[in-house]
Amino acid sequence: MEKLIITAAVCGSAPTRSQNPNVPYSPSEIAKEALRCWRAGATVVHVHVRNPITGEPVFKQELFAEVVERIRDASDMLINLTTSGFNIEADNINEARLMLKPDLCSLDVGSLNFRGRVFINPPDWVEKAAGRMRDANVKPEMEVFELGHIHQAADLVKSEFIDNPPYFQICLGINWGARADLDTLMAFKAQLPQNCQWSVLGTGKNQLPITTHAMLLGGHVRVGFEDNIYLRNGVPAKTNAQFVERTVELARILQRDVATCREARAILGISGKGRSQ
Repeated sequence: MEKLIITAAVCGSAPTRSQNPNVPYSPSEIAKEALRCWRAGATVVHVHVRNPITGEPVFKQELFAEVVERIRDASDMLINLTTSGFNIEADNINEARLMLKPDLCSLDVGSLNFRGRVFINPPDWVEKAAGRMRDANVKPEMEVFELGHIHQAADLVKSEFIDNPPYFQICLGINWGARADLDTLMAFKAQLPQNCQWSVLGTGKNQLPITTHAMLLGGHVRVGFEDNIYLRNGVPAKTNAQFVERTVELARILQRDVATCREARAILGISGKGRSQ
């Protein structure tokens, strides 16, 4: 079975320190968590940035730049920047984030009712964002929350907005998207195009069973505070690295080798960046 790529989503935009005091807010804290995960076995970090004092989600270029610089100075980890806010910001802000030359950027394919709001990603914006990523030589990680999103993503591949191999992030358990259970995961997997790479996340208590099933099915996984702040029932995690360490141990038990950063780049078709190891 192909080697396992572990993505660490270290803070997201939703969890707060009132829920778990260990959620990182500042660029230095976010980078420190990313590097802990890298040392534990994660090869990709998914980056959001927050107001360093309040923890409010923000999209400031200088905060993204500081996180990228700190991680790149100390590791060969693949950096995946969120595109949250692309469709509400000015064009120059959109281009500026890509100018940081991340290895990947998330690309939310399709709209849905997302917790208490409508998460709007119009088809024309999705195509425009995919085209910008292609032109900037940045790999899109296509986040899909419903089965229809896979069909839309497959059309992007067919229309050559996405280079091979296409990379899907299956997002399960988010209200009110697809449920996080085995039947749903199998339904998503059955709809994926051939010769793609795919990863899965499960929110809250669903993170552990969903990522374990994905490992058995040959997929890759995402773990971390963005999706779950509890290491076990009623026990808040102290670091994101604890989730990575558990994933590495499970992979060992399941006899699934964990990819290095160099191997992850080869699997995803990404040219080398970052610090040489």
